[in-house]
Amino acid sequence: MVIGAGQAGLSSAYHLMKLGLQPGRNFIVLDKNDKPGGAWQHRWPSLTLSTVNRLHDLPGMEFAEVVPVGETEARASTAVPSYYAAYEEKFRLPIYRPVAVKVVCERFGRLRVETDRETFSAEGLINATGTWETPSIPAYPGADRFEGQQLHSRDYQTAGAFAGKHVIVVGGGISALQHLDEISQVTTTTWVTRSEPQFRERPFTPEDGRGRRRRRKGTQWACAGLGGVGHGHSMDPGPAGRRKTRGTETAADFQ
Repeated sequence: MVIGAGQAGLSSAYHLMKLGLQPGRNFIVLDKNDKPGGAWQHRWPSLTLSTVNRLHDLPGMEFAEVVPVGETEARASTAVPSYYAAYEEKFRLPIYRPVAVKVVCERFGRLRVETDRETFSAEGLINATGTWETPSIPAYPGADRFEGQQLHSRDYQTAGAFAGKHVIVVGGGISALQHLDEISQVTTTTWVTRSEPQFRERPFTPEDGRGRRRRRKGTQWACAGLGGVGHGHSMDPGPAGRRKTRGTETAADFQ
């Protein structure tokens, strides 16, 4: 049984088929959402294919087969779900939705999977639920006394909601950078990261990524739940990210 029908869940289902397991008979996929797309269908409206991290093809079917390469301004929340839907149809994957898993426990040498619809029994389970539904929200001293609005990147929708407020964006990842770029156009901001970001003018290639993973191997990273990246991370913010933002302050090495 596979729980989750995002990129990991669909890829797992594909490889189970390649191993000889019959869809529907030997394995099924449970998805909490009522339609294809995984967490992508819940992303903020301004997130387009030109601003997301590189989308990797699912095994056996290229993204370009569904969404033309030149459509960079298409909303990620619609383009990626369209790709996933076409993928499910092409391989006739046994997706059951909407089904919310409530409990997984061992019963007589098998796994008992209790959902909001029925109960299943399985010999093995692949957890492909991801982190969208359970984001990491760190505990900051004084957060309980802060009277302003606090939200996780998952709950971000539009920059206009912050007009007239001073906003602190915490984290050095790509999501934080995109939020900072948008919000700084409508109000003043402060950007807080664990270390000073290192921007680069040239594209970040697959070989750059492999080299960074090799250097990180064996190194324990502790980002204190800031939702960002560790020391030495470099990124290409793109034309929008390199613009001078309105009233943005930076606070590096914030602990």
